[in-house]
Amino acid sequence: MADLKTNLRKFRYFLKYDFFTFDNVVVLVAVIFCLIWTWGSISAMSRNWTLAQELMNRQRERALLELEVETLELENDYYASDEYQDIAARKYQNKKSPGETMIYLPENTEEAKAKDAGEGEKNNENLSTAAMSNFEQWMAFLFGISFSKPAEE
Repeated sequence: MADLKTNLRKFRYFLKYDFFTFDNVVVLVAVIFCLIWTWGSISAMSRNWTLAQELMNRQRERALLELEVETLELENDYYASDEYQDIAARKYQNKKSPGETMIYLPENTEEAKAKDAGEGEKNNENLSTAAMSNFEQWMAFLFGISFSKPAEE
């Protein structure tokens, strides 16, 4: 028990005369003040950054909405124009302008549709070229020189 009392007295003496001196207390207060100031600065910067991001997002949304409003205004102007009125009357009500003659054509037959499809395939066959080597492709691209033989028909 006496050992414990002695150790406690030594510890109190250490705290009182070695640890809690005026210089150590000033340094400890300065360190605590610096930590609080640093924490406050970091939290303020973080808050400012999030607010700046929110502001930029809202500015983008505002610009997008302004573009949409402008587009809708232009569409309204177009729909109110005489040109659109004329096109809509021709399309939906089969109207014609003075001096014009309306011609009604029948639907395409299956034979006509097949003929059109056959012409498209024929054109694609004419467009295909013979396989060229990489060097020939570069020469054709850079200089317009073609080493391949012309396609025989």
